[in-house]
Amino acid sequence: MRGAISTSTEEGYGRVYDARVMRRLWPFAARYKVSLLLAVACMLGSLGSSLLAPYLVKLGIDGAVARGDAARLTLVVLLYLGNAAAGWLLQYGQTLLATRTAQRVLLDLRRALFDHLLRLDLGFYQRHAVGQLMSRVHNDVGTLQDLFSGGLLTTVADLVLLGGIVAVLFALQPRLALFTCAALPAAGLLTALWRPRSRRAFQRVRARLAQVNAHLQEAIAGVRVVQGLACEAATQRRFAQVNEGYLASNLHAARLTALLFPGMELLSGLTVALLVVAGGTLVLERHLSAGGLVAFVLYAYRVFDPLRDLSFRWNYLQLAMASGERIVALLDTPAGVPEARRPVVLPRLRGEVAFHRVSFHYRPGVPVLQDVSLHVPAGQCVALVGRTGAGKTTLVHLLARFYDVTSGAITLDGVDVRQLSRACLRRQLVLVPQEPFLFSGTVRDNLRFGRPGARDAELEAAARALGVHELIERLPQGYDTPVHERGVRLSQGQRQLLCLVRALLADPRLLLLDEATASLDAESERLVRQALAALRRGRTTFVIAHRLATVQLADRIVVLDQGRVVEDGTHAELLQRQGLYAQLYARSLLVS
Repeated sequence: MRGAISTSTEEGYGRVYDARVMRRLWPFAARYKVSLLLAVACMLGSLGSSLLAPYLVKLGIDGAVARGDAARLTLVVLLYLGNAAAGWLLQYGQTLLATRTAQRVLLDLRRALFDHLLRLDLGFYQRHAVGQLMSRVHNDVGTLQDLFSGGLLTTVADLVLLGGIVAVLFALQPRLALFTCAALPAAGLLTALWRPRSRRAFQRVRARLAQVNAHLQEAIAGVRVVQGLACEAATQRRFAQVNEGYLASNLHAARLTALLFPGMELLSGLTVALLVVAGGTLVLERHLSAGGLVAFVLYAYRVFDPLRDLSFRWNYLQLAMASGERIVALLDTPAGVPEARRPVVLPRLRGEVAFHRVSFHYRPGVPVLQDVSLHVPAGQCVALVGRTGAGKTTLVHLLARFYDVTSGAITLDGVDVRQLSRACLRRQLVLVPQEPFLFSGTVRDNLRFGRPGARDAELEAAARALGVHELIERLPQGYDTPVHERGVRLSQGQRQLLCLVRALLADPRLLLLDEATASLDAESERLVRQALAALRRGRTTFVIAHRLATVQLADRIVVLDQGRVVEDGTHAELLQRQGLYAQLYARSLLVS
């Protein structure tokens, strides 16, 4: 299906040439047409130089050595050296231009993939593993480097060179050319036997490498468990087994590769030896000049080079096309939340939110929200309460437009969120999730993430407003303290407080808090609650919470059950009604 991401193994092979993939990727290369045309021109010039060299040898032998003409011989030698220098320069130019163009194409392709991934909805990421997507951006694009930097161009060059050599052979001596061509089926048989075996061998190499990487990543990610259970020795043994399997696969692939090149050399050597015998007879019978025989042998020896290179490059071209197919599938994956044709831009939202008979399902026939209607005036704080799976987080995600409603509508200040500019909506909305996420960099970098142009004074003012400034100052380097991957050196409470300062600095009109105080100790929760109370002032706020203290911060409480709004009111009003909220409270599902 168009746009679907394949779930098959990452080591798959495609066709040698896939026209659909090339048409889809061509726009990335078309921006550099001048460089590509220059590379092709250099390639053709290099091929011409390669075809000319043996003929210059013929001229030197027949036109100078045979006649004892030293001056002519000197001229031919100089021409030969000039041709060799020109060939070297042209080949250098081809390699440089092709590689530089390929790197620029791959840069644009990675950027396009990254930009597209940022636009895809959350449902896409729930269906696809992060490792698989990383493989698209890194491994598959890297595989395409061989295709763009010379694989395709060199393949065309080999085919042209092969055709040119065969044409020259027939022009020099048709009978010997037929004799030489008789050896080509043997070369074809050798490559036909080698190719499927080498494909399986290299496939095993990549599969074993994937196992090594997976085991290494798993062991490092779970190092605390490994050390906590004293399983270092067992983990080392498993890694050693996987590593030895990778070594064995590499050695097997190396043995197969070692068979092809010597086999081609042996075949070319036998062919040349027979040509010398047959051609020598023609020279003695004066049907061929000595220079002609030498040139013919040189051409015949070269005819096996493109055959060998094509055989070796065949698998890489198939891999590149398979990678291209996966990249195209990712690029063609439609965004789940498309931009309106004429998006509405509201410079500053008031923050009035209304849900109009909203229904939503992730899978057809399995509703998550059903006929939800809710009006929230600007500046009000609403707590969303309910059992696990009631639809609280989905309601918030629909408001943030991570998904679009299945039916009904959500409006902000009277405008359907589907008509709002995504950039306008996201600039005025901040979601603080249960698991605080910090990026690599410093504390200062993380606070500025939602507002890169913020001044240091504004950072400190936001931190002071939430009572976090002193906490940051107590860190080893204050605002310049490095924050490592996911902020692992900070406590859960510290990470959450930094996320709240980051949210305040972004100055949103809508604040969405998804279990922001969950998994915190009592002191951290107290600090976070104080920060939340300051952060929500003047903003429309939705709070998903199970802690009673957090719920009571809200102006009103909305209770959801099985995707429907079943109760709406204050804490005291809902307790008096003796409904679901009172049951949750009585059963300690709302903890103090």
